[in-house]
Amino acid sequence: MGPHPVVARVTATEDRAGAGLSRVLRGGALNMAGAAVGAGLNLALIVAITRAFAQETAGLLFSATSVFLIAATVAGAGAPDGLVYFITRLRVLGRTEAVRRLLRVAAGPPLVLSGLLGALMVLFADPVARIMGTGDAATYLRLLAAFVPFAVMVDSALAATRAHHRMAVTVLVDKVGRPLAQLALVGAVALSGSAGLLALAWAGPYLPAGVLAWFWLGRLLTRAAPSSGGGAPEARGTGTEAGEAVPDLRDGLRTDGSVPPRAFWSFALPRAVAGVAQMGVQRGGVVLVALLGGLTGAAVYTAATRIMVLGQFGNQAVLSAAQPQFAEQLATGDHAGVRSLYQAGTAWLVCLTWPLYLSALVFAPQVMGLFGTGYAAGVTVLVVVCAGQLFGSVLGMGDLILAMTGRSTLNLVNNVLALAANVLVCVALVPVLGATGAAVALVASVAVRKVLPLWQLRGRVVLHPLGDAVMIAAGSSVIWFAALPLLAVGLLGQVPAALAVSVAVGAAGHLSTVWRLRGRLGLRLRS
Repeated sequence: MGPHPVVARVTATEDRAGAGLSRVLRGGALNMAGAAVGAGLNLALIVAITRAFAQETAGLLFSATSVFLIAATVAGAGAPDGLVYFITRLRVLGRTEAVRRLLRVAAGPPLVLSGLLGALMVLFADPVARIMGTGDAATYLRLLAAFVPFAVMVDSALAATRAHHRMAVTVLVDKVGRPLAQLALVGAVALSGSAGLLALAWAGPYLPAGVLAWFWLGRLLTRAAPSSGGGAPEARGTGTEAGEAVPDLRDGLRTDGSVPPRAFWSFALPRAVAGVAQMGVQRGGVVLVALLGGLTGAAVYTAATRIMVLGQFGNQAVLSAAQPQFAEQLATGDHAGVRSLYQAGTAWLVCLTWPLYLSALVFAPQVMGLFGTGYAAGVTVLVVVCAGQLFGSVLGMGDLILAMTGRSTLNLVNNVLALAANVLVCVALVPVLGATGAAVALVASVAVRKVLPLWQLRGRVVLHPLGDAVMIAAGSSVIWFAALPLLAVGLLGQVPAALAVSVAVGAAGHLSTVWRLRGRLGLRLRS
């Protein structure tokens, strides 16, 4: 006698959730390894710049490259998110032959827009230079403008490879290759003593990265054997309850499985505005501090927020791996799988990022000392930013899940509200508190962007961030990277030896704890 139908259905759902977690964990593990290397390279890049050049020069480069990254995000027009969303649907339907047509739909407008924005950067280079009070700003912006199209190419191609669950491309091209080339070129410029070439050294690696990413994507599509017919949703199983409707994955697609341009851009453009808002929060503070507080303040703010950026490498490692899996689960109505992956993913984020932020809180003076003399003013900035990132990590990936439900408008509203909070607080506090005011603005924007999605998703997928796995991850992090370091500082003082001992012992203890409790943390791989 076979198992009861209800038991069989529950078992099948658990097996699918376990397989999804395992696939995401494998992709996330690869991304985490790349993120660790990339984080080290990017930190080394910032340290090299702050130590080799004056604060005004460093602040100018950080401000100009922030303008570049915002322009590249605008030019992308949300195409990377659209590619992940629709390629995932095409793969679930077995319509892989339509992916090339989708890429043509997605590639044209961003390349045109990137050319236009590059031209605007050249056109307004002189007025911006006058506002900043240095003619070098115009040179930096003109050099950076030429590489905006290549940055757009990189983002789109890597998004398409991630939609195929190929994380190695993103790791090798974007997390390791590009920052390694930037570090080498900036080092060469530092040795030559010619600060005018800094912008070229920073942006130049986007060109080979873009070419390599598209070449790799072309090979991936060539090797992928096209299949025909639908029926994939039924074959995969939806994980829905008895009597619950199976979502129509063909919604918005043509009968031949292709994606109409209107459907693609209707999804992508709201995500574009949301992406611009996110980039505005991440990079706009640098520009606002430069305009309202001077280039020296911009250099201090950038250095102090590098810890946040290091943590974001870990966030992106998990998010990039989880995004296509969330898209598949939501497309097939597997809400139990979404909740399971959300809980596990939040625990992974806490395990990965809290040790970094807690260590930086305890050893803030030594962290800022890495960037050289004159950066001690960033200690308060670092403490404020780390506190905000601890809060953001424990709330998990609600914003990503909201985007993968197709509710782009809500995601857009949330990010615009977060950007508005950031700008308003910056305008109010930067003239008074300098870089610390921008840090407070950053924390305010994180709170808006993380809290709102959880409330908005309550009618579809109720997500509870503070589950057992998250509490275990947070407890281990606090014991090994807050209590232990504070004890070391109390015994040895705020000295490098205390930092070295705390990090070494804390890392060993945290890894041991995570390994022993890996089952409860959702970290056990399944075959």
